[in-house]
Amino acid sequence: MSSGDAADTSDQQAELGSGLSPEDLEALKNHPELLCLQEGLLQEPLFEASLFCRSSWDTVLCWPNTAAGHLASQPCFEELNGVKYDTSQNATKLCQVDGTWANYSNYTLCRDLSTPPPIEASVEVTTSIYYAGYTLSLAALGAAVAIFLYFKDLRCLRNTIHTNLMLSYILADFMWILTITMQMSLQSEPASCVALVILLHYCQLTNFFWMFVEGLYLHVLVVETFTVENIRLRVYVCIGWGTPMLIVLIWALVKTFATTSPSDLQGGAAGPMVDIVQHCPWMAPHNYDWIYQGPAVAVLCVNVIFLSMIMWVLITKLRSANSVETQQYRKATKALVVLIPLLGVTYILMIAGPSEGLSAAIYAYVRAIMLSTQGFTVSLFYCFLNTEVQNTLRHHWQRWQTARSINGTGAARSITQHRSSSDADADL
Repeated sequence: MSSGDAADTSDQQAELGSGLSPEDLEALKNHPELLCLQEGLLQEPLFEASLFCRSSWDTVLCWPNTAAGHLASQPCFEELNGVKYDTSQNATKLCQVDGTWANYSNYTLCRDLSTPPPIEASVEVTTSIYYAGYTLSLAALGAAVAIFLYFKDLRCLRNTIHTNLMLSYILADFMWILTITMQMSLQSEPASCVALVILLHYCQLTNFFWMFVEGLYLHVLVVETFTVENIRLRVYVCIGWGTPMLIVLIWALVKTFATTSPSDLQGGAAGPMVDIVQHCPWMAPHNYDWIYQGPAVAVLCVNVIFLSMIMWVLITKLRSANSVETQQYRKATKALVVLIPLLGVTYILMIAGPSEGLSAAIYAYVRAIMLSTQGFTVSLFYCFLNTEVQNTLRHHWQRWQTARSINGTGAARSITQHRSSSDADADL
């Protein structure tokens, strides 16, 4: 608490005690809820012109009058039930936009000093890793999409599917950054919060369905071995962009009429995330979320099946070829490494891990790195390291250099001719 706040509190207590007997003051000390109420009444003139939450005692701390839509914050309690606590951190409680307190006070950061802090991943560090990874992915994906759209030589069904997958990554990564940034600042209005969450889930779901389209395309090409053009692009577009829209629309309608209990606002969130889900209840985990999470999990499971079948066909063909066994393993491993990010199998590998101790912290950081750089990995394998793309870029670069050289030679020749004619005129 700052020195100014301490001075204000002292003044309020002095004003409060001016009309009370020593016995009354002593009685108030034994009833902190009454003292909290009295302090709130003294502060009310400061809030007369605005909507606010009245002072409230939650059996641990007194939460002062707070303007609607703001997050009240104060140092953690020094002692509770005879146990000392770390006062360097803050407890928080949200005053909702309608002028009522949220049902939950966030004491997550108030740590018992008698026990060492648990080794767990820092939310701030993990979020920073996601920010860095998504930013890197956005830059790489933007360059890759520009290459596929600019060079007509690269336009085919396969690369069109790659481009749509990369666009879905761009949208999902951008929406994640935008949503978390706005919610961490607790500045967005409820309506904009709902819109952001719906768009975020739609973009993320399109990402999974375009992974499914990639798997379906490869399955048809490698396993079924009939012309992939039999499935037209518009069918893939309906699967990749249309199906997620229908699923998220159903989820949004159900979520609109669902009731969110205080326990829902706490479940699955810790630290700053508790404040976020209180400020934007649509971000709170709920059983209804399986409406869109279920299809995403189903898509990943189908892609694992596609991957297994594709690898089986590939290994069978490699064994039938007259090549050294080590070369066969190398080619199979390379194909597996390249296909895993394309089909989203990374999400399966990172779906669960340790929840306590140092291993949990390491897992959280590795998971953040792997998932946030998925888009970068896809753009790297399927654009920048792709032989077809490299040959196209090299060809256009050589053409540009040749044209520049010819233009330069022509310009030099015209200058020489001009000088020669000028010299001839001077001689005459």
